[in-house]
Amino acid sequence: MRNPLPDEVYLRRTKPTEPDMRAEYFRDQTKIIHSYPFRRLKHKTQVFYAPDNDHICTRIEHVLHVATIAATICRGLNLSGGDWALDTELAYAIGLGHDLGHAPFGHEGEKELAAKLGAPKAFLHEMNSYRVVEHLANHGQGLNLTYAVKDGIICHNGEDFELNGLKPSRTPNDLENIHDRAYVPCTYEGCIVRLSDKIAYLGRDIEDALTAGFITKADLPARPAKELGVSNTDIISVLISDIVGHSKRSETVGFSPEKHAVVSELGKFNYERIYYHPKLVKYRRHIRIIIHTLFDYFTELFAKHGRDFQAYAVMDLDVDRNFGRYIEQLQPIYDKEGWVARTVVTDYIAGMTDSFALDCMKQISIPLPMHIRRPPSLLGG
Repeated sequence: MRNPLPDEVYLRRTKPTEPDMRAEYFRDQTKIIHSYPFRRLKHKTQVFYAPDNDHICTRIEHVLHVATIAATICRGLNLSGGDWALDTELAYAIGLGHDLGHAPFGHEGEKELAAKLGAPKAFLHEMNSYRVVEHLANHGQGLNLTYAVKDGIICHNGEDFELNGLKPSRTPNDLENIHDRAYVPCTYEGCIVRLSDKIAYLGRDIEDALTAGFITKADLPARPAKELGVSNTDIISVLISDIVGHSKRSETVGFSPEKHAVVSELGKFNYERIYYHPKLVKYRRHIRIIIHTLFDYFTELFAKHGRDFQAYAVMDLDVDRNFGRYIEQLQPIYDKEGWVARTVVTDYIAGMTDSFALDCMKQISIPLPMHIRRPPSLLGG
């Protein structure tokens, strides 16, 4: 199967560039890898907040899992004997970039930012990932990625495990005007990334929950454990093989009905026993306080000083000076958008790592020590 739109649509960039020795989608991979938003993923939560164990998955590991799973499915379909002509480099690039707009503290950070914006889905990380790569990264110039990669990024998330499989949209998506999850990607590679995202977190979240002592292998539901295995490696392997086998002579990509039922059962288990584990639920109360406090703090700071960059530069706290430097660097994009306070503050907080957000919270909650010089007469004791 081939993608429905002409190559010139998929390869289009906002700013035309001359080709170089790299293929276009590999070029996008390097743009993403070398970007600051990608680097920050190593200190952003996947599921477990601020873990003190180096082997617990962070957001950067997750995107690498997604990219490799997606590229493997593409390669498998190309070799399956069906009429597939998929681009593994495109799938890998979408996988690398799909979570660049994730907030600190994972989906809970996303949820609390949306709450501050006044609606349950007012902030969605996939729309923000598109905003990052198109408008915010590279000091407001964007990464100038191909349309196909940006389309795959903004459309990578669905509400559930699609029962009937996925096939790409036959008309180009208007990426600037996507504000919900009602869209599917315009490429098979984008559809495959959407499935790969689910595969990546199913097994790895179980592996981390076992490491954290949240569950034991005996807790896993019997049918998924029997049909998929209990290790992350086994779950990934079985589900990749199922998608390739089920989709090789189809016009859609997806799980077989049998494996779809098993995946849905395992997903339900993850939600009930991992994502709503009492320890994570308890931590979420702190995340709510952190996100809401930072949002209110920076909103008030911006309302007071606006675009007076010099005022921020002479403030006592790093948190204030850093915010001033940030909005000065992003001045070109905010000039275009009219300096909407809630947009500026949301962009800033969404770009934070967990550790940076915690440091900001510490600075605005705990006063600096008073620096008092001792009189010369007392210096000798």
